[in-house]
Amino acid sequence: MEAGNQQRILGYFIEEAKEHLETIEQGLLNLGSVVNEPETVNELFRAAHSVKGGAAMLGFTSIQKTAHRLEDSFKVLQENKIQVDQQLETLFLKSYDTLKALIDLLEGPFGFEQSEAEKILKAAQPGFEQLQNYLKTLVSGESQLPAAMASSSAAEKAIRSDQVSTSKASSSAKGKFPPDFGPKVISLLKDMLELFKQSSTPTNRQQLQKLCKRLAQLGAGIGSWHKLVGVCHKAIANPQNSYIQLAPLVIKELKEASDQLQAAQGNLEELRKAAAAIAPSSALQKLAAVGSTGANRTTKGKEITIVLEPKAAAKVLIQAFDKPQLSKLVKLLIPATRASS
Repeated sequence: MEAGNQQRILGYFIEEAKEHLETIEQGLLNLGSVVNEPETVNELFRAAHSVKGGAAMLGFTSIQKTAHRLEDSFKVLQENKIQVDQQLETLFLKSYDTLKALIDLLEGPFGFEQSEAEKILKAAQPGFEQLQNYLKTLVSGESQLPAAMASSSAAEKAIRSDQVSTSKASSSAKGKFPPDFGPKVISLLKDMLELFKQSSTPTNRQQLQKLCKRLAQLGAGIGSWHKLVGVCHKAIANPQNSYIQLAPLVIKELKEASDQLQAAQGNLEELRKAAAAIAPSSALQKLAAVGSTGANRTTKGKEITIVLEPKAAAKVLIQAFDKPQLSKLVKLLIPATRASS
């Protein structure tokens, strides 16, 4: 095959693979509801299957194997009624991250390096096995977590409650924390920074919010991390906040919090202290609070800015009003819609 044609085919594959990745990511971020939607689960299965087939055709064995793993996992969701929990979401997202990392290699400055791909695949192997084993556990209806995950879950619950008995917890959890937490956070922050460099559009803000959700998944069980990410999510969601305001605060505070948690890895007491020290700055909280005070019934006459793009406008309204106010607003809008049609 001529080099030009080969490069063109590779370009097509990368473009389609990214679309399939988007489908898979969106499905995994909403897995709790997606498992009750057979057609959506089928879409996830087909997306993984398509990536597998394209990779096999082009000889990218590592991508083929990873996509096949995801395909097999989605097949379990197709054939069984499963109750989704935090652990399952996290394991699925880790597998997704591996597939994305391998596809990203195709666009790397040095091309697709087989040695690097093999390293990624080898590092992900335990995660694949955990996902398959946990799916089997859920299908069988057992409540007992696999031993390797039970210790991690125990540590996370201890951190969440901030009531850690070090002597008791250390024997079962030994201060465990996902070893790839730091690198994964850095990767997502890089994606975030690239979006911040672009124009402020509703689509870009939605992408940034998706990244926030991914970051929250990485720190599952750490309440202070979830709170910080949640504040970032609210600040980003508000179109009144410019990227120039958001980027320095969001990137800096998430990076510093990640570094604190990563540095405490291996010591449960230190991890507890690091988690307790994480908190959004007053400046970031102020950005998150702008426009949301309209939901407070005691605040009257608060003005909000509505952008013309319908989806973005809807988000602002949802943030600004509580449910009774939204219901009243809908009742007012319906007659106006009918009158204009």
